[in-house]
Amino acid sequence: MSKDIKPKIRIGQKRSLKSRIAGWTAVALAFGGAGFAAYRLTETTEVDVAVAKVRRADFIISVRARGEIKSTHSVTLAAPQVPQVRIVKLAESGRMVKKGDVVIEFDTAQQEQNLMDRNTAVRTAESEIVQTKAAHTMDNEADSMNLMTAEYNVKRAELDASKADILSVIEGEKNKIQVGVSEGEKKQVEVAIDARKAQHEADIERLNQKKDKTLRDVQQSQTYLSKMVITAPIDGIVNILSNFRTGGSFGQSPPKFKEGDQAWTGAAIAEIPDLSEMRIELKLEEVDRGKLKVGQPVKIRVDAIPDREFTAELDWISPIAQVIFNAGASNKVFPCQATLKGLDPRLRPGMSASAEIIIERQVNALLIPLRASFTDNRKPTVFVQEKQQFTKRAIEVGRRNDDDLVVVNGLKEGEIVTLENPADAAKRAKKKL
Repeated sequence: MSKDIKPKIRIGQKRSLKSRIAGWTAVALAFGGAGFAAYRLTETTEVDVAVAKVRRADFIISVRARGEIKSTHSVTLAAPQVPQVRIVKLAESGRMVKKGDVVIEFDTAQQEQNLMDRNTAVRTAESEIVQTKAAHTMDNEADSMNLMTAEYNVKRAELDASKADILSVIEGEKNKIQVGVSEGEKKQVEVAIDARKAQHEADIERLNQKKDKTLRDVQQSQTYLSKMVITAPIDGIVNILSNFRTGGSFGQSPPKFKEGDQAWTGAAIAEIPDLSEMRIELKLEEVDRGKLKVGQPVKIRVDAIPDREFTAELDWISPIAQVIFNAGASNKVFPCQATLKGLDPRLRPGMSASAEIIIERQVNALLIPLRASFTDNRKPTVFVQEKQQFTKRAIEVGRRNDDDLVVVNGLKEGEIVTLENPADAAKRAKKKL
């Protein structure tokens, strides 16, 4: 055996009864005294009493509320101004996308068929114009021939009339009359030519308008086709929105859009939030609305990120109450928003969070739990631990919140106070016995 280690009891030597009793008593006190205290005014019954330390910390009066994390700026992807579009491809909700990635794709079969039909209509209109112009050319040639014939007849009648000096009076008069008839026929031909020319111009104008309409229809179909694929305008995370025209179960939120759904013009199908700036949206109880004002600090705990506390600033409070119906009862709330300061890459829109809006802060105050204060003779009182006993002591208190109480006088930092009346704890212990 090493000389540095000495046995507590020598070999062959017996311990006295007195020393053994003292040893066992010390062991019993060591085990039995841990966590137990005896109230000095009661009997020697050992009881368990919950205690807390008097501490120094910032005293805060606040309003608590639940809310949801949202992006301050987001881009909404909506169905194009195209009738009867059906979704054939849709990115998964929560998927990270880059600018230019395909998010939504619609069925193009109907629009492609429309484009083919309208291209055919354009070619048909062009053919009609060509045929009409050819018919007009034939009419113009016939009119030219008729005009030449009428002019010839006038010339011949004038020539016959010039022979009046060598013909009889009757023949001369007949020739003069024929000149007038020929000139009249010529004028009729000219009027007919002018009328036909106006008709030709009207026909060409009508066909050109028809062709222009078919060209506009083709352009519209091409525009529709160009809108059948929607890409991400920014980097971000896709959030698929609810299809409000799809009937869901009573009392449940409508389902989100999915592939195969029929969308309507302008329907908001998805959004891509900007993750560089986030906010929390809250609904305040009516009794708390008057306590708050814009600019107050907010402490936020996100359920999905329990290891970090976020800070924010209240930047908007609705002046109008919103009525919420739940299980047949109505409740008035005031929506409000607070912008987060200092983001986390794990933060996502839609996460649930708890918010504490700080109304008043008292720095480095002496605090005890609200449960540690009792009333004795209408004065605030605490039970202070002094070794194995608790002493009743009157204190002077200040402001209080839902958890803590400010101690103005009567306690020191680090002292131990009970969270229940030791007498009540002793009675409970006796009943158990």
